[in-house]
Formats: sequence, structure tokens, C-alpha cells
Amino acid sequence: MENNNRYTRHYDLDWVKVLATFIVFLYHCSMFFNSFDWHIKNDMINKTYIEFFSLLVGNWIMPIFFLISGIATFHALKKRNAQSFMKERLLRLGLPLLLGIFLLSPPQVYIERITNNQFEGSFLQFFPHYFDGFYLEMGGTGNFAFFGHHLWYLLELLLFSMITLPFFLMIKNNAGRDVFGYFHYLLMPIPLVAAALTSNSIVNLASWGIIFYLILYVYGYYFFSRVSLREFVRRIGVLAGVLSVLSTAAYIFWAMYIGFPMNVSLNWAIFMILRVILVWNTLFFILFLADKYFNFSNAALKYTSEASMPFYVLHQPIIIIIGFFIYNQEWPVPVKVVFLVPIAFTIIMFIYHFIIRKVNLLRVFFGLKTVEKINSITEQGLNNSK
Repeated sequence: MENNNRYTRHYDLDWVKVLATFIVFLYHCSMFFNSFDWHIKNDMINKTYIEFFSLLVGNWIMPIFFLISGIATFHALKKRNAQSFMKERLLRLGLPLLLGIFLLSPPQVYIERITNNQFEGSFLQFFPHYFDGFYLEMGGTGNFAFFGHHLWYLLELLLFSMITLPFFLMIKNNAGRDVFGYFHYLLMPIPLVAAALTSNSIVNLASWGIIFYLILYVYGYYFFSRVSLREFVRRIGVLAGVLSVLSTAAYIFWAMYIGFPMNVSLNWAIFMILRVILVWNTLFFILFLADKYFNFSNAALKYTSEASMPFYVLHQPIIIIIGFFIYNQEWPVPVKVVFLVPIAFTIIMFIYHFIIRKVNLLRVFFGLKTVEKINSITEQGLNNSK
């Protein structure tokens, strides 16, 4: 990952980030129709193909974000000092989070309260009540979404960046150097299993506890940034793919035909271990496929890589608002799917392409660099290459 002290960008990780962002969008569209708790539900629930998709991606979609964030932190600290790193994190994570808390979350909470008969009145009448109590769970009584609803990922990543920075600076010279092998592949899931088995007593977000995500973030920084990791992925990729498919099939069958174990028991422990095996091998399989097929750059990657943060910030409120207008319409589920997905995608991309990317203030609040800064970096890169 470094060659002659010069940073070599791995475009496959950029592709993974872009594609994972789109999968999150599809996942949240599926949450409108499946049987799991969400902010707004369709009047008809689909427990077949839509629920299958939700189960297929729900376990590993957020872990891949934290893993890649750890790798990105490794490379960021190679180029920046601690002060510069934290300034960038506060700007690129903190500002979108504040935008989500105070602008994008109130409509989501309002729609949840309206559709669950917890409030009557207009949004303007509801807005002062947005600050009544903390929103801690769906269907609860508190309204203030201090974590920005779907932007909890930004909050956790910002907290992780602060907590781990002193530790990362201490081990910076050793991170990424040792050879990654089967020893790591077999033993590193053990802390993840421990975190999963204690998750019933810790705050869970998107299927996993905070400690689970923190471990993956640290793994990304210290282990997955290694040059030897890429070589190991090429050796283990097919096996990881087979294990990923088998564990996913077992998990989906268990969830759909037996049911989620609700109480702590031996069955529950086996179920959680199965999920960790699923996530661990799926991560390796994704990295294997990305390294093999997506290690290139083009205009599409440059555009979508920049668009991914605004897209992530906007996607859930747009889905929920559109869902509010169709949830009680007497349309078949497939018709609503065909309506919701492309309309939501088009609106998000329209807002990004024609508004956000053209206005520097909005660029900053959506976690992007200003146009002038991008041009300066591009010019500097061209000068360095001469």
C-alpha cells in the first residue's frame, strides 16, 4: 500500500464504499416493506423476496463501512498530523451530523409519530415538540434524535476517531507492517464473537453493538491496512466466499423459518456466532472481489465517490417522505417498490447534482471539500507529477 514512500490509492476500496452506499439505500427501501421495526411501514408487509434481501445484506453492510473507515484512517494519519486529522473529521463528519440532527431528522420523527398515531397536527405544530425528550427507540416517547437517525454511523465514527487517536499515533509506525496470515484470520473473530455475545447489554445499531463496530474500525487501521492483507485476500477469497454463502444461507433459513432467538440461551449463542462467521467471511469475500474486479478508476468512480456522502446523508429522509405519501395507497407491493426506489434515487441525485455540488456552503455541510480546495489539490497533484 506504500511504494517508495509514496501513497498508492486503491480504487477498489472506493468502489466498495460507493456500492455499499447504494446497498444501504436499497436496504432502507426494503425496510419500508419488511416485517422489521422501522420509522414508517407500508400497509402491506412482504415476508418473501423483500425480507430475503433485508436479511441478505443486513448483517455485513455497516461492518464494511467501519472496516474501510479504519483503513482510511491509517492512510490519513500517514499524510496528516493529529490536529489536521481531527479538524477534517469534525468538518466532514460533524457538520453533516448536525445537519441531520436539526434539519433532516425532524421530518422523520414527525412522520413516525403521525403514522403511529402518536401525534396529530402539521409539521410546523410538531417542530417545537421535536426537542421533547431524547429519541431512544422506535415507538418511544422522546423526539430529539441526537444521533441524527441514520447518521449514527457518522457519530460513532467521530467518537471512534477521538477515542482511538492517541492509541493509533503510538502504534502508527508498526501498523500495517507485519504479515497477515491464517493465524489472524482464525483468531481475530474471537473478540467479535465476545462483543456479539454481550451485545444484549450494549446499545445496538443496525444489528451490532458499539464495541463490535469499534473492533472492526481498529482492525481496519492496524490489520487490514497491511500490504500482506491484500495478498492473503487473494489466497483466501474463494474459501471465504464459500463460507460466506453457506453461513448466509443458514442464517436466512434460521431467521425466516425458525425465527430469531429472543432470549439468551445456547441457541441464541450459536445464532450469534453464526452471524459473526457470516460477517467475517463476507468482508474477506467483498475485498477479494473488489481487488479482482474493481481496482481501477474512471469518471464514474470520481463522480460517485464524491456523491456518496451527500447521498448517504439524504437517502433515508427522502425514502421516508416518499413512503409517507404512498404507505396507505392501495397499490400492490411490487408497484410501490418500482415507484419508491427510482423516484427516491432520482430526487437524491437531482439535489446533489444540481444544488449541493454547486454551492460551496452546502458542500461543506454535506462533508465535501469546496470547489476551490479540490482545484488546488488537483493542481498540486499535477505539479508533483511533472
